[in-house]
Amino acid sequence: MTPRDRGSVSVVAAGVTGILVAIVLLSVDAARLLAAQARTETAADAAALAAAQEQVVATEEDPAGAASRFAAANNAELVACSCEPGGSESVVAVRSFGPDLFLLPDRRELRATARAVVDLPAG
Repeated sequence: MTPRDRGSVSVVAAGVTGILVAIVLLSVDAARLLAAQARTETAADAAALAAAQEQVVATEEDPAGAASRFAAANNAELVACSCEPGGSESVVAVRSFGPDLFLLPDRRELRATARAVVDLPAG
């Protein structure tokens, strides 16, 4: 080893450490986005089921209102609701915004749709 080579391992180790930190941060960002998308899909499912229940067992609230309330309870916003009072099928679309991320820019808009069908027995 010559005097010129002294400390070169430290430079390589610092570079590798930087790359590993970037990979970990990207992995955390990806996991947070996937979890946020799953929560958005859960909000869509809850909204569709609430609208379907309101179609079958009507109260003072219309199906779209029930869907909106359940979407909001799951930190999402109802974008569309195809759920006619007295119908047997409801299709909803919701949106929410992803978390603040470490490396990826901006908060991303997340969307999800869900469909609930009421299949009542004849009679």
